[in-house]
Amino acid sequence: MVRQRIRNPEDLTWLLSHTHRFRAGQVADIHVHKRRLFDEGTGREVTAGTVLTVVIRYESSSPAHDGPFGITRVAKLTMYGVTDFSVFEQEGSDCSEIGVIHAEATGSRLRFWFDPQGELYVICDEAELEEVSMPSTGRPVPVGVTDWTFQAQAGDLPGVAWFLDHLDEAGVPCAWKAAKRSHPSHPAWRWEGHLMLASNPEASPVGLVQVQTYGPLDGCGFGVTLRACDPHEAEAGRLLRVLADIIARHFQGTCLAGRHIMERDEWCEAQGPSPLRWWEISQGLGDGLGQSR
Repeated sequence: MVRQRIRNPEDLTWLLSHTHRFRAGQVADIHVHKRRLFDEGTGREVTAGTVLTVVIRYESSSPAHDGPFGITRVAKLTMYGVTDFSVFEQEGSDCSEIGVIHAEATGSRLRFWFDPQGELYVICDEAELEEVSMPSTGRPVPVGVTDWTFQAQAGDLPGVAWFLDHLDEAGVPCAWKAAKRSHPSHPAWRWEGHLMLASNPEASPVGLVQVQTYGPLDGCGFGVTLRACDPHEAEAGRLLRVLADIIARHFQGTCLAGRHIMERDEWCEAQGPSPLRWWEISQGLGDGLGQSR
C-alpha cells in the first residue's frame, strides 16, 4: 500500500518514476466533486473548490523478485484545488487507455495529461496517490466477477485456520479446499483455495469464495484477495462480505473493493453491523432492525 502527497517538482518526479507514467494503464473510474458553501452576503451557494479523482489500473515490474513476474497496481490519484479540467470522450472513442501520462509542475500548479489527445487533463494545486498492489496473475479477471483485496500495512500473513476460526466465531462455519497451481506463479503468492459453507458443502463443489494470499509487496505487509466464484450466487456475495469485514476489523491497511480504494476504517464504517449481525440480517434471520446491503 502506497500513500504519497504530490506538491512540488520533486514529488512529481517520484510519482512518474514510481508509476512508470502509468504506461499501458487503463482509467477505471473518474469522479468529480465540487464543494459548495452558502454565501450569506449574496444568499447563494458558491464553489469552494473542486476535487477530481482518477482510478488507474496498470502493470509494473517487480524489482524485488527475479524472473518474468510483474505487479498489478490499482492507483487512486486525487487532485485537490482543481482550477481547470477536461473530461471529454467522443462517441465511439475510448479515452480510458493510457499510453503514458504527461505531467509538469509550474509555479504552484500541477498539470496532468492522461491521454495523447489531451481530452482528459487536470490543472490543480496538489495531488495524492493511494495505491494497492498485488502479484500479477497473467490472466484477465472475468467480466462481472466480484472481488475484494486487502493490503496490510505490516504484520504476518495468518494461516487458513485463522480464517476458519473467525468465520466460526461469526456464526458462519466453512469448509476449506486448497488449490494447487499448475503453472509458474509470482514468488509473492503464498497459498490459495476455496471456501464453502460447512452446512452444505455439496451446494457449490467448486466453493463459494476463492481466497488468494500473498506476502510483502512495495514495502507493505501481506495481502488477501477474495473473489466470489459465482458473482450471481447470493450466498457467495454474503460470505465474501462477512470475510472481508473480519479481515478489515483485525488489521490496519487499505481495501480495494472493485474500483474503490478506501482505508480500513472507512470500509468498516460503511459496513455497519458486525459480521455475525450482518449475516443474520442478510439471511433474513434478524429482528428487522436492519436490512441487507
